Amino acid sequence: MALRALTGARIFDGTRFYARAALLLDGAHVAGIVPISALPEGTVPWLLAGGVLAPGFIDAQVNGGGGVLLNDAPTAATMLQIAAAHAAFGTTSILPTLISDRPGVANAAIAAAKVAVAGGHGVAGLHLEGPHLSVARKGTHLAAHLRPMNEADANELAAAAAALPLLMLTIAPEQVSTAQVAQLVAAGAIVCLGHTDCDEATARAYFEAGARGVTHLFNAMSGLGHRAPGLVGATLDDGRIWGGIIADGAHVAPTALRVALRAKLGPGKLFLVTDAMSLVGVAQDSLTLDGRLISRAVVDGISRLTLADGTLAGSDLDMASAVRFAAKSLVNGKAEALRMASAYPAAFLGLADRGQLGAGARADLVHLDAALQVQAVWRGGAQIVGAA
Repeated sequence: MALRALTGARIFDGTRFYARAALLLDGAHVAGIVPISALPEGTVPWLLAGGVLAPGFIDAQVNGGGGVLLNDAPTAATMLQIAAAHAAFGTTSILPTLISDRPGVANAAIAAAKVAVAGGHGVAGLHLEGPHLSVARKGTHLAAHLRPMNEADANELAAAAAALPLLMLTIAPEQVSTAQVAQLVAAGAIVCLGHTDCDEATARAYFEAGARGVTHLFNAMSGLGHRAPGLVGATLDDGRIWGGIIADGAHVAPTALRVALRAKLGPGKLFLVTDAMSLVGVAQDSLTLDGRLISRAVVDGISRLTLADGTLAGSDLDMASAVRFAAKSLVNGKAEALRMASAYPAAFLGLADRGQLGAGARADLVHLDAALQVQAVWRGGAQIVGAA
């Protein structure tokens, strides 16, 4: 098969930009980046209309999209429909996310994820957000679904982590022991803290046990105080810990996000997640979760989803919008915003073949115009969005 050469756009490889260059594709993988003047003989050119060609986005927290919610139907078909809806916004890999639910629903989602991952259509694994969360920080999770993790739960989740290529778990120290965290990490799970009132010392104890991420930093957790740094402070001060952030202007004030981004000790980074519900990609203004109405409202130009009592309930955010928000309001530039949607989540999740465009990487790509609007998307070298 002849190499394909994508030209006409600036190329961002996950680290730096290249001008007057071509991205070479060898089937489903990247073959390299070369100057236009050095195209190998016999390559098939593909001219793009300016803009930026970047690694496809990766979203570690996606509850729904395309009119469906994983909790409503925890099947492989649902996961693939969600992945397809988010692909239109540049996201080439997702972790379908199950919110705390009735016993047995998580098992159905685990079985479905095994099938969906094997299909190769953008489902990279599974994120179980609960049910082992703090009632005091439940957010939109139903208190009736929340409970401590018992031995059987831990064993089932450890088995799931061993069977899936990627299993991310959001847990609260109030409901899960450090020994259970260590067991899950040893089985291959990525454990994140979230929906918790834990203090700094407790957070650090769970980091030592193997937790290495925090779910939607600032939201549904103990905050940063000058005498009580809480989970936020512990996360920002520990270089091993990564954190997802919902960058939509509603979940966290831009000022707080800018402060966090400047303060974060590395190499662990803050990366973008959408926490998206079913409304992404469809013309609807409401949905139901556990029989409760969630409605979309626009306040001061910012869209948000809320329960009747005003509690934020996920989002209608897509990753391209999060990148635009980050580039304009958080990091003052495209490069870091693009990294937050690709290179950083790839590193956190251990997806070594994604989030960058080095030779051998999977050809997951997004073409964006000058305003960072999606023009085309490729997954594994196959164009899935945009005119061919």
